[in-house]
Amino acid sequence: MKSLLRTKVFLIVALVLLCLLLILTLYADETAVVTDIVDGDTLAIEYNNKKELINLIGIDAPESVMNRKAEIDSRTTGESLLTITSKGIDAKRFVERIVNKGDTVFIAFDAQAKDQEGKLQGYVYLSDGRLLNEEVVRAGYAKVTASFSNPKFRDRFMEAYREARTFRRGLWRSQ
Repeated sequence: MKSLLRTKVFLIVALVLLCLLLILTLYADETAVVTDIVDGDTLAIEYNNKKELINLIGIDAPESVMNRKAEIDSRTTGESLLTITSKGIDAKRFVERIVNKGDTVFIAFDAQAKDQEGKLQGYVYLSDGRLLNEEVVRAGYAKVTASFSNPKFRDRFMEAYREARTFRRGLWRSQ
């Protein structure tokens, strides 16, 4: 009796995982392997047998190192470079908690697969079906970019952003 129950549970779990995999393949164009977490909105991946960087489209996390963008963000927000990069390190650590080197991720591209610097930009789905772009915003470690206009995801990302602000998550913890 117990072995029959175990077999049924195993089959149900296998069926659910198969359905999840099928759903992911419908939404995602490609698969890639994570080779590094660069910061809160950028991953290094192995994609089509090449090492690439991919920006999480539609979101903007603080920089985790002092660079030109961090300097611009500092001037724009009035926050110090140290504050900006500290927040960026927190965002990177959040991503490192849910994505590991060696993980396979599923990527869906928008109208433009690469940005003006030649970096890939896309929606990154985790193996459990969650959309990483949205998870980073929901945890409060990124904002929705002002220029992001994809109607399929804009409302979801904005709802995640409002939720993070309301519940003072991540970057909004001290505000």
